[in-house]
Amino acid sequence: MIRPDFDRMIADWRGPVLAALVALIAALPSLMLLPPLDRDESRYAQATAQMLETGDLVDIRFQDDPRYKKPVGIYWLQAAAVSLVSDAEARDIRAYRIPSLLGAMLAAAACAWAGGALFGQRAGFLAGAMLGATFLLSTEAGIAKTDAMLAGSVTLAMAALARLYLAAREGRAPARLHKLLFWLGLGLSILIKGPIGPMVVISALVMLTVWDRNARWLTRLGWGWGLPLLALMVGPWAIAITIASDGAFWRDAVGGDLGQKVVGVDESHGGFPGYYLLLAPVLLFPATLLLPAALSTGWARRAEPGVRFALCWLIPTWIIFELTPTKLPHYTLPTFGAIALLAAAAMTRPIGTLSRRLGAGLMLFAALVISAAAVYGLTEFGTSTAQTWATMTLAFALAAAAVGGFLLLNGASTSGLLAAMAFGILAHAALAGEIRQLRPLAIAPRLDAALMEAGLHPRQGRVGAPVAITTFHEPSFVFLTGTPTRLTDAEGAAEALIAGRPAIVEAADADAFAAALAARRAPPPRAVAVVTGHNYSKGDDLVLTLYAPEAARPIPGPAAGGAR
Repeated sequence: MIRPDFDRMIADWRGPVLAALVALIAALPSLMLLPPLDRDESRYAQATAQMLETGDLVDIRFQDDPRYKKPVGIYWLQAAAVSLVSDAEARDIRAYRIPSLLGAMLAAAACAWAGGALFGQRAGFLAGAMLGATFLLSTEAGIAKTDAMLAGSVTLAMAALARLYLAAREGRAPARLHKLLFWLGLGLSILIKGPIGPMVVISALVMLTVWDRNARWLTRLGWGWGLPLLALMVGPWAIAITIASDGAFWRDAVGGDLGQKVVGVDESHGGFPGYYLLLAPVLLFPATLLLPAALSTGWARRAEPGVRFALCWLIPTWIIFELTPTKLPHYTLPTFGAIALLAAAAMTRPIGTLSRRLGAGLMLFAALVISAAAVYGLTEFGTSTAQTWATMTLAFALAAAAVGGFLLLNGASTSGLLAAMAFGILAHAALAGEIRQLRPLAIAPRLDAALMEAGLHPRQGRVGAPVAITTFHEPSFVFLTGTPTRLTDAEGAAEALIAGRPAIVEAADADAFAAALAARRAPPPRAVAVVTGHNYSKGDDLVLTLYAPEAARPIPGPAAGGAR
């Protein structure tokens, strides 16, 4: 039983704040423990670092290449976070992850705020806490890219819209603050990821209007000042990037990035219809416990305004993502707030036997999948330290399923959910600890450490910069070693070494590297470290040798060709 003190503890503003705290606790292990990840996170972080280095807050670049795929919002937020707690030189990935953490906290708080109006304070808090504790959101909250902040901005817009919808249904005047938050959330979502936020909002509005057969309430959303506010938020940068890129941003972002994902499979990220449905039990863990009850509630109570709103938020967007050829697990994250609301609504009434049994079964399935992933990582790439973390992951994931499932089956749904969330958060933390110990996957951090230990790192200023590297051309290495880093071939590595700069050569390039040095009559290279590992972005095993430059002046030789 949940004591009456629980309801007092989450009353009014406390529910959203406590839900945000749950999201904070769930996300911190990933934010603190994971190394810079390839490829998206390190691309975002490196582009942000270059913004800070150059002072150009309009044109987004990765080294010399334009990065015209997403709007500027996340880069600005990351730049602000790094400026407040770190600096571009430090290359501390944790600072770049702060906006993602704040986005997850915003999503949890906004979901709790919406749930409090739709289903009551207790259900609101539980919805926000569930959302904040999900494996997907708490993972994205610890990665420096767009998705957690997108979830936060979309959930804020939809939470404000829920309150406006409820006011219209009850014949009350809509609050100006709610309208303002709706437009601010929508504008922020556009700055973060372009059309995704408007797609969620517009599809929900269309479905609500058709289902209710009433469009009059739409006139009360503050269009007269909301659209100008939206234009004020987005317009200045849109004009600036159009001028700076001569229109290339829109060709690449809309015609290239977005267009390729809509009409075909982009970068081999394909999937079948039903892909997201199959992944949902794992990505929603530990809220998986109430997934069947949420679906049952959505059908049985679809006439209720709160349930109907959640369904209109969830269904059209989910269908669009299922039908889009390009698929990645995080794409459906903006709909998770709706699922959490339906699950919380289910707990306001006794949950049926079938939903309880299915929920316990799905929870066990998700726990076994997470356990299997931990075991796979350990057996393929693990160390003795990783074994401890993997064991903890298994124990906590299975405890979440066992304790949560037992309590749910015995009619204690709220207690079961709280227990499942506690163990689920611990399982997620342990999994982050295990990933940190999978040393073969951390190639860039180990190369960075080897450069430091040998006194060859560009930040130490002891030798010429930049570092040249062959084959391992991943953004994480560029982020850690600096913008000038040269992603090159064997010829370029030989030139770098002769010019007094460190070179890192992969085993497959060793013969060509030696030949290039011999052609320039250079002395044999001096190897100071060897790093072996697995490049998970390409699935290749690598052996990388770090060579220190000689103090002698470069020896003239034939002109080098190839990439630099």
